[in-house]
Amino acid sequence: MNSEAVRGAVGMASLIVRPADTSVAQALNDLPVLSSPTLMTLLEGACSAALAEHFEPGETTVTTEISVVALGPVGVGVEIIANATCVDIVEKDFIFDVEIHNNSKLVASGTITRRLVDRVSYAARVAAESMMGEAQIN
Repeated sequence: MNSEAVRGAVGMASLIVRPADTSVAQALNDLPVLSSPTLMTLLEGACSAALAEHFEPGETTVTTEISVVALGPVGVGVEIIANATCVDIVEKDFIFDVEIHNNSKLVASGTITRRLVDRVSYAARVAAESMMGEAQIN
């Protein structure tokens, strides 16, 4: 991957919140609002979209750090859009500023770091660690 070509890359992901996307459906609390895991998934999808066209064969990224502030609830039936912009690159780490909007309302913002990995060797290491009962993320 040409890392410098990634600086400034922008990705987007969108979702119309369904009942299954809510905290109550995911047994997190009793509120029918967008769940935190679904919010994070949408943000990670925007980061992945920003990187997708820059991969060399066999490359991918994994999330290593998330810092996001939820600024307001989102109910069922609402369309939200996640945006991610690659703002920095440190060795194999790509740092993104991320936001989710409901029209002009900012719903969440923060940063996500994704690390470049070789897909085959990473998957093999995870499989080996799982078989040994010592799974590690990185």
